Amino acid sequence: MISHLTGAVTAIGASAAVIDVNGFGMKALCTPGTLAGLRLGQEATVHTSMVVREDSMTLYGFATGDERDLFELVQSASGIGPKIAQAVVSVMGPDDLRRAISSEDLTALCRVPGIGRKGAQRMVIELKDKVNALGMVGELPASTGAAGHALWRDQVSEGLVGLGWSARDAEAACGSVAHLVEQDPKVGIAGLMRAALASLARK
Repeated sequence: MISHLTGAVTAIGASAAVIDVNGFGMKALCTPGTLAGLRLGQEATVHTSMVVREDSMTLYGFATGDERDLFELVQSASGIGPKIAQAVVSVMGPDDLRRAISSEDLTALCRVPGIGRKGAQRMVIELKDKVNALGMVGELPASTGAAGHALWRDQVSEGLVGLGWSARDAEAACGSVAHLVEQDPKVGIAGLMRAALASLARK
C-alpha cells in the first residue's frame, strides 16, 4: 500500500495532482483543501490511500494522515464508497466529522453530497465507536517512565478494541510496536495505531 507521496508537484487539476517521485509521476485524486495547499514546482507530501478495483487502481490524496485515516474508516460503513468518503472528508474535515458522528448530528452529515438521512443514520450506528477510537491522536506525553509507558499502551489498546479487536489481540499488538517507542519517544499515537493495525493484519 502507498501511504504517502513526497516530491515536486508537476501538475494541479480541478480534482487531482501529480507528484514527481524519483522520476515517476504519481497522480492522486485530492480534496479541494489538499489541492489548495499545493504549489506547482514545489515539493510537497500528500498522504494517500489506494483503492483497488478489478479494472483500476486509484490513489486518493489528503493533506494529513488524519484525513486519510478517516477516509478509509468512512468506507467501512454500508453503502459508502471512495467518492462519497472523499466528499465526507472534504465537506466536514476530521474534527467536524468526529463531532457529528459522536453527537449523532444527522443534519450535519446530510450536508455531504450523496449522504441522505438513512445513510447518515448508518454512519452513526456503524462508525461511532470506531471514530471515537481513532480520535485519540497526537504526540506521546512528554513524561517518561512507567506512567508515560502505560498511557500510550492504554490509548492504543483501547483504540484497537474500539475497532473490534479482542483485548488479547490488542495487547499483543502493543507489544509488537513497543520497540518504536524505544527508538523514538516522540512517535505519535496515530503512528503507533497504524503500526499495530499492520501487525494484526499480518496474522
